[in-house]
Amino acid sequence: MQFIDLKAQQARIRDELERRIRKVLDHGQYILGPEVAEVEQRMAAYVGARHCLLVASGTDALLMALMALDVGPGDEVITTPFTFVATAETARLLGARLVFADIEPDTYNLDPAQVEARITPRTKAIIPVDLFGQCADYGRIEALARARGIAVIEDAAQSFGATQNGRRAGSFGAVACTSFFPAKPLGGYGDGGAVFTNDDRLAQVLREIRVHGQSGTYRYARVGINGRLDTLQAAILHCKLDIFDDELERRQAVARRYDELLGGAVRTPAVRPHNLSAWAQYTIELDRRDAVRDSLRQAGVPSMVYYPVPLHRQAPYHDARAMPVAERAAQRVLSLPMHPYLEPDDQARAVRALRQALAA
Repeated sequence: MQFIDLKAQQARIRDELERRIRKVLDHGQYILGPEVAEVEQRMAAYVGARHCLLVASGTDALLMALMALDVGPGDEVITTPFTFVATAETARLLGARLVFADIEPDTYNLDPAQVEARITPRTKAIIPVDLFGQCADYGRIEALARARGIAVIEDAAQSFGATQNGRRAGSFGAVACTSFFPAKPLGGYGDGGAVFTNDDRLAQVLREIRVHGQSGTYRYARVGINGRLDTLQAAILHCKLDIFDDELERRQAVARRYDELLGGAVRTPAVRPHNLSAWAQYTIELDRRDAVRDSLRQAGVPSMVYYPVPLHRQAPYHDARAMPVAERAAQRVLSLPMHPYLEPDDQARAVRALRQALAA
C-alpha cells in the first residue's frame, strides 16, 4: 500500500506526458518556454485570479510574495505554528519578526480570534495556511486585515483545488501562493509553485523579482531571486491539469469512505459546511498516536505525522508563549494514506489495522 501513489497517476497520463516532454525537448526553450505562459493562463482562469506566475517552488512563492509587499526588518508577520517550516522561514529570511497565533481545534487552521489578539501597529502581513487541503477562515481574517491595512498572503500549498463559499483556493488575500511538490494535490515531478494576485502592480513586481529583479535585459529595478519554473515542469503540470478535476472528485470519494469506515472510532477531519477540501491529507486525531503508528507500520499500512513539533517549539523560531491547541494537535494527529487511486479494499485494510491497533 502506498501513502501517495504517483505511479498509478503516471500510468494514466504517460502517453500525453511523453508527448509534451518531447515537444519541450524539440523546441529547446527550457527556461520560461511557451508552456510556462500557457499553464499560467490555465491556472489563473481556474483559480479566478487576474495573474498567475509559475515559480521554482512553493517556498519561493512565499518569499516572493513577502518581498513584493516590502516585508522586512521592523515588520511583524502573523502566522500559524502548525505548518511546514517554509511559511515561517521566508519571513525570517527577510528579517521580519514572526508572531505565532494558535489554531482552531477542529480544522487546525489559524484561529481568527487569536490572530486579532496578536495584531500590533507593526503587523505588516498575515499568512493563513490552508492546512490538509481546507481553506482557512478568510471571511474573518480578511475583514480583520482590511480594517487595519494589513496584507493577507494565502498559503495554499496544500489546498489547490479547494473552495470556500464557491471561491477557489489561490484567490484569497493580496497574494496567494501554492506548491507543486510531487505529493501535493497538483504536483509536478520536482519542485515548483505559483503565485496568484489580482493586483496589476504587484504582478509586475513579482515578475521582476522572479528574474533577479530585472525590468529588462540586464536592467535591474529591484533585488530579486532566481525564481523561475523550468519549462519541463510546466509541461508536466499541463498534463496533470487535464485530469485534476476528476482526481479531486476521487479524493472526495476516498475521504467519504474513510468517514464511513472509521464510524466514530477516532476523531475524523472536520470540514466546514462552506468549504470543499482538496484533501491533501486525511488526518485523524487519537490517543497513543505513536503506539498506533507503530502498529500500523507492522501491519504494512503507511502513515505520516504532520507536524510532530510546532514551529514555536523549534530552536530557530522559538516563542515562549503557549499555543495549547497546536501543541495538543502535534501529539495526536496522524495522516492515513490519501490519493485519488486508493482502492476501497486498501482503505478497508488500513481501517482494520487501525481498529486493531486501537483495541490492543
